[in-house]
Order: sequence, then structure tokens, then C-alpha cells
Amino acid sequence: MSKRNWASRRNGWAGWFWGLALATLASPVGAQALLPYNPNLDAKQIEEQGLALTEDVIQLLRFQQYDLALTRAQLATQLAPERFQTWFVLGTLLLQKKELDRGVAALLKAQALAPEEAGVYFTLGNAYFQKGDYAAALASLQSGLAKKPDTPPALFDLANTYFKLENYGQAIETYQQAVRLEADFWPAINNIGLIRYEQGDTEAALERWRQALKIDPDQSEPQLAIAAVLYKQGEKAEALRLGETALKRDRRYADLKFLEENLWGKKLMADTAVFFADPALKAIIEALPPPEEETAEN
Repeated sequence: MSKRNWASRRNGWAGWFWGLALATLASPVGAQALLPYNPNLDAKQIEEQGLALTEDVIQLLRFQQYDLALTRAQLATQLAPERFQTWFVLGTLLLQKKELDRGVAALLKAQALAPEEAGVYFTLGNAYFQKGDYAAALASLQSGLAKKPDTPPALFDLANTYFKLENYGQAIETYQQAVRLEADFWPAINNIGLIRYEQGDTEAALERWRQALKIDPDQSEPQLAIAAVLYKQGEKAEALRLGETALKRDRRYADLKFLEENLWGKKLMADTAVFFADPALKAIIEALPPPEEETAEN
């Protein structure tokens, strides 16, 4: 199975859901430019044009043309207001833009039009998670998985929700379920390590993080977690080497708030804060380029 880039677990779900949107769209026409104005177009042709616009939106997003994509997504809902696909794509785009309330409203319209579509439930679950409404996230994700159970990214979101609700046993079981379906799903393995560390099992946590790195050696998160723990254990030279490599690869991980958003617990956050205070590492962090200068992939 080929390796996937799950680099930003805070936003990385979006790429998978855009793929889901492509698979979900059942438009009878291909993506195309808007038709010239024609007063003789019938309702079916107008609706088909709305569906075609949703495909244009997804293509525009691949080139990060967010404003143009949003304009077309909104127009699509006007042309095809009774088709769930237009509301689904608009809602997912709004989530990408962090307009969570508007995104949820659009997704609820999609859900009302197509209550059988698992992808809508998955996206809604992620939206509720981002809003901090973990009970709603849990219900939505469970409903989607009842319709389409073998979906690793949705299982990952469900496990994260259990994590936030401090149901650690269920979280680990759900992460493991995702890994059984997709053996190279390193974020699930990584997050089991996060839970184990908070539970006080340092060796089990290190084992999981090393397993995640074995799957993908270029991931900063498990490498930084290992570095923070090694620093606490007194292996400062190796910790600084690993930490420098991880942060130069992805400097977002130098931000404690970003780590918290990625479910780093209180114990690991405290140990990482001590690690970041090391003069040598502090100098490295201060010399890093700002996040805006990162590559689009990161």
C-alpha cells in the first residue's frame, strides 16, 4: 500500500474529503465552464450545470483558488438547490476556510437531501469536532460509519473524538481498527503513543512513535515527540539532533498551540515546553522561517 501524506492532522482530513467529494458526485455531465446565458435552458439543464460547477470547485481548490472556488460553489447551490452534492461541496469548502457555522449549515442541507450518504456524516462529524461539540461529532461519525464502516480517516476522527472525551480505551481500539484497515496509517499509531504517554507508559509511547517513523521517516510529529522524551531522560545531544531535524522539516511543530490542537496531552506538552526552552533549541527555533514560507504541501 502506498504511503500517504497526513502531514497536518489538524487539516489533513480535507484532502481526503475532497477525494470523497469527487467519488460522491454523480453528475451526469463533466466539469465545464458556465454556459452562455440562454433563456431557453430548462430546469434539468440548469441543475446539471450546477452539478458541473461542483466539479470545477474541486479542481480550483487543487490550485488553492479559494475565492473563485467559493463563488462557484455558492452559484452551484443556486442552480441545483435540490441536489446534495452542491451543498456538500460548499460545506466542505467553508470548513476549509474555517467558516464552521456556515459550513455546518450547508452540510445539514446536504444531509437532509441525502440522508444515506456516509460522506456527509463524516464531514459533519469533523466540523463538529472543530467546533468543540464532541457529542455531536461522535453521533455524526457513528452514523456515517454505520453506513460505511471500513473508512480509516473517519475512524481516525472518531478515535480523536473519543480521545477528547477522555475515553482512552475506546480511542485506542478505534485507532487500531483504522490501522487494521490501512497498515501505513501513521497518525493513528502516533496518537496511540500520545495516549500511552499521558497514561504514564513512556516505553509504549516511544514504541508507537518509532513505529510511525518507520512507516514514514519524514514525519515531524513522532520525531519531535521522541526528542522531547529523550531530552527529559537526559539524552540531550540526540534529542537536540532529532528536534532540530523535525522542526526544520515543519516549523509549525515549534508552536505549542499547534501541538495542543494535534492532541498532545498535558504531560507531553509540559516536557516539550522544557525542551523548547533549551538555549540551543531555542536558537534553532528563532532562526526558522515563518510558517508562511513553508511549502504548500506542508
